[in-house]
Amino acid sequence: MTASVTASATAAADASAPQKRRILLAVGLLLLLAVAAGIALYATRGRAPEAPAAAAAIGTPEDGRPSSYVGAAACKGCHEAEYRAWSGSNHDRAMQAANPGTVLGDFADAKFRQHGVESRFYRRGDRFFVRTEGPDGKRADYEISYTFGVYPLQQYLIAFPGGRYQALSIAWDSRPKEQGGQRWFHLQPGRRVAHDDPLHWTGNYQNWALQCAECHSTNLRKGYDAASNSYRTTYGEINVACEACHGQGSRHVAWADRTRPPYPAQGDIGLPRLGSRWHEAWKFPADGARVAVRDSPADPAGMNVCAPCHARRATLSEERRPGAVLEDSHRLAMLTAPNYHADGQQREEVYVWASFLQSRMQQSGVTCMDCHEPHSLRTRAAGNALCNRCHNAVEYDAPGHHRHVSGSKGAQCINCHMPTQNYMVIHARQDHSLRVPRPDLSLSLGTPNACNQCHVDRKPEWAASAMDRWYGRAWRDRPSYGPTLHAGATRGILALPDLLDLARNPAAPGIIRATAATLAQSHATPATLQTAGTLLADPDPLLRIAALGLLAAAPPATRIEAAAPLLSDPVRGVRIEAARVLADVPADRLGAERQAAQAAAMQEYQTALDLEADWPSGRLNLGILRLRQRRSDEAVAAFEQAIALDPLFDPAYVNLADALRQLGRDAEGESVLRRGLARMPRNADLHHALGLLLVRQGDQRAALKELSAAARLAPDNPRFLYVEAIALHGAGRRSEALTLLRRADQRHPGNPDIRAALHSFADGTQQPPAPAAAAR
Repeated sequence: MTASVTASATAAADASAPQKRRILLAVGLLLLLAVAAGIALYATRGRAPEAPAAAAAIGTPEDGRPSSYVGAAACKGCHEAEYRAWSGSNHDRAMQAANPGTVLGDFADAKFRQHGVESRFYRRGDRFFVRTEGPDGKRADYEISYTFGVYPLQQYLIAFPGGRYQALSIAWDSRPKEQGGQRWFHLQPGRRVAHDDPLHWTGNYQNWALQCAECHSTNLRKGYDAASNSYRTTYGEINVACEACHGQGSRHVAWADRTRPPYPAQGDIGLPRLGSRWHEAWKFPADGARVAVRDSPADPAGMNVCAPCHARRATLSEERRPGAVLEDSHRLAMLTAPNYHADGQQREEVYVWASFLQSRMQQSGVTCMDCHEPHSLRTRAAGNALCNRCHNAVEYDAPGHHRHVSGSKGAQCINCHMPTQNYMVIHARQDHSLRVPRPDLSLSLGTPNACNQCHVDRKPEWAASAMDRWYGRAWRDRPSYGPTLHAGATRGILALPDLLDLARNPAAPGIIRATAATLAQSHATPATLQTAGTLLADPDPLLRIAALGLLAAAPPATRIEAAAPLLSDPVRGVRIEAARVLADVPADRLGAERQAAQAAAMQEYQTALDLEADWPSGRLNLGILRLRQRRSDEAVAAFEQAIALDPLFDPAYVNLADALRQLGRDAEGESVLRRGLARMPRNADLHHALGLLLVRQGDQRAALKELSAAARLAPDNPRFLYVEAIALHGAGRRSEALTLLRRADQRHPGNPDIRAALHSFADGTQQPPAPAAAAR
């Protein structure tokens, strides 16, 4: 939520263009939408801090005593150096009670005006207030309860009924004045956010408990009550303290109290070590060597500690084992639009982790803590000196490599290999995929490249030609997964062979392979099932989860045989995905030995959905699950609850109308879709769904109007163009249908449905399907 401590985010799925407008959350997190064809898990966060509540015990160790949180102060005596480094860090100051020592903003009767709304910041003694527009559209006075983050910006939390703390959309730029800081600014400067918009600072998406709390406090329990739509959030410490990374410390403290220094190397029954003892004397193996090599493999547990809060992901469980793989407690977003560019570069706020998983650094054994000191959070060296700890400076930190004047901006390693993008208006964040600039891919894929992000007055052709002169053309032949992933997003089933090849490629990073498998999930063929069978045994849980998704459309018998064994997978996220894939399979078809595993995994899935219950997308996912379980009335209720949480959440309207269709209540479904269109008149998905409903009702003329509107509003959706052409043909307007299909074929070359319809219409030998059947 703030720039100083990376908050988490949601799992990825497609979003319509009108929805993308609303995705620009002022707190820096993006809500992405589940679609009717599938299900995605979404991230949420925790509740209101009245007073730090006692932390609940988690787990039962082998001696029968519960392990519990003890607080950072208990660590200080034995770990003074680490405690001192942590004190004052961005983790330490992730969230603080508002007082003269923590508030950075100008509250000396400062005024800020944005889109016709004037806000005034002032003090009463040691208390801080803002007078601004409230949830009713009227100006009122609000007291600041908590600060959120410190640099390069600071946000402010305000208490509201129901255990809510709302993040003010006006933030303080805490950078030095010469860098443009020391000012108030709005986190959504480009548009007026009305008081009844869910993105208004008093709305659902600016709720601290919903969005941010999990990664800004220690031992947080959200405590959301769906019946009352309220929170009773608790936490052990208000900030990101020792046990947020190291886990509960009571048994470690008890062991230290029983044991006298010097402490033995073995026998510590307390905290996991998390791979914190690194071999940092990384020396070049021989004079003239280019890159350092680890003298022993890195323990991945250390990096896994960082992942939950530095990844765009969904929360599956509030119970974490420090050092466990991310997929045991969260579900990672794949490298798909709109979060990522076609080649995997960051686009929306994605919080580093999945970017780093793509990198050659990660594949070579580099970890977060090789570059970042884990307690102070500072980098271990400044500028190119950080990279030179592993890369021979004679080879790399020289004009012969970077082709810029030494010491200049272009000579800095991170400017070429970790280009920044601003989030929350002013926070420039490095892309941690550490890639070589590829201006040639900018030409073919439309992706950014570091050269032209600096040389904004030049075109990619200029940058590519310069690299040809410097390095020859061999750099163009470096492996890139971008073209395959781009094809997977734009060419439909024609991209399937390459996607499956990439998913099976053991040399590619796991996140790349899992993304390829995810893109292949909507194209079920015998080849996808064969690939799924291979990936189900992969040691990377990301790939096992993606493989289960490849099975989702398979017949029940196939799914039972392939997915049922993973109901007992050691990783929670895999078990949950197996439960989802088998949700419509009666327990008695699994056999006695699998039934208990299915029940346990389904309970874990339900727990994950309960954690998402305050998100509209969480209710949507619950409704989709209930439909698969043939609990239609509960599904209808869940979709209505999603709409109540966000009246602009279009997938809830579409899924609700479809659920009513399945119940034979199309007339009610039409009312639902028209209710959504009254709120979102330019929403292509709603127009398309209404058009199909009108086809079923036999009103071809009205249906064509809606289907045409959908295609016009979303010209990049080949399905909408295809269905409109079918409807035109059915209305006897064959020439118009052919013209539309030819334009669609140019825009989406190789789309098999468009190409088949084009041939069918051109020679007149075949009758196309009805629009509803075509869309289904």
